[in-house]
Amino acid sequence: MTLLRSSARLRRAVVPVALCVAMAVALTACGSDEDPDAGTNGVGKLSAAGIEKKAKAAAESADAVRLSGTLVTDGQTYKLNMSLKEAGGTGSVSSKTGGTFELLRVEDELYLKADAGFWSHADDKGGDGTSTPPSKADSEAAEKLDDKYVKVPEDDPAYKQLRGFTDKSVLLDGLLGLHGKRGKGDRAEIGGVRTIEVNGSDGEGGSLKVSLEGTPYPLQLARAGGAGTLTLSDWGKDFPLEAPAKGETVDYGSTLPGT
Repeated sequence: MTLLRSSARLRRAVVPVALCVAMAVALTACGSDEDPDAGTNGVGKLSAAGIEKKAKAAAESADAVRLSGTLVTDGQTYKLNMSLKEAGGTGSVSSKTGGTFELLRVEDELYLKADAGFWSHADDKGGDGTSTPPSKADSEAAEKLDDKYVKVPEDDPAYKQLRGFTDKSVLLDGLLGLHGKRGKGDRAEIGGVRTIEVNGSDGEGGSLKVSLEGTPYPLQLARAGGAGTLTLSDWGKDFPLEAPAKGETVDYGSTLPGT
């Protein structure tokens, strides 16, 4: 009798446990089939080309964006930290050979700001490959330009190149294109935001990580051929953009001082 009662109690204890295990397995199985696009903006369900198209359209429609990271062009590596909108842009650009300088563009007025070392040609190389120290005249001129906004004349050859760093449309049009056959890559997170990757030729043609939350903005770009990686943020966030005061500017007329 005692044995039978114990057996009954054991069955009553085991059956709920077994049911719980079965339910847990069933729930796990259901979880494995959960839609990865649940709660997203839905672009993850599109083809790679469709996602790329949505990202480009979102970028074009945004009023402003911030670009930061590296950009390799013509064998030169630049580090960018630029805020851009249709009326202009502001931020910094640096390179190993050119040093660091700030750019500010308000409509067509473009200004370059740097320290005296940038203007003094202290890193120029002489014919024997050694550094050539700046002359006294160059040093004195550089000191006058130190931390001043130097207006870049539109006729100066440097104007077009420097303006390109401050032009939202030009910069994004040149950067956001992938090359080769488009494919969908992994899902990940950037700054806590879920993303999906679109790549060209299995990544060899560059890759673009697109937001799965809210507007499908491109959030990170790896350019083809290792030509730099850029983070794109602050989409649609306005920022102040004003021409510098006259006391902070230097106007050289039709040409910039030699750089």
